[in-house]
Amino acid sequence: MRKYLFALVVAVVGTAGLAGCASRAETIGTGAGAVGGAVVGSAVTGGSAVGTIGGAAVGGFIGDQAGKEYDRRHPGSK
Repeated sequence: MRKYLFALVVAVVGTAGLAGCASRAETIGTGAGAVGGAVVGSAVTGGSAVGTIGGAAVGGFIGDQAGKEYDRRHPGSK
């Protein structure tokens, strides 16, 4: 459990740092994607730290792309 929690904290903090210059939609998408990806990655790999961090990275990337798409479709929302 400690290993899972540590990996999740590292993934979220790293993602938040990378999303610092993004729009609100990108930041929310990246953060939500990272958390969701970390949970899925951990579940799929049986709690592996590598799976948790990998899931967070993939989820963060997908969330970021979704946020960019939202910004593209709603130009006045930044």
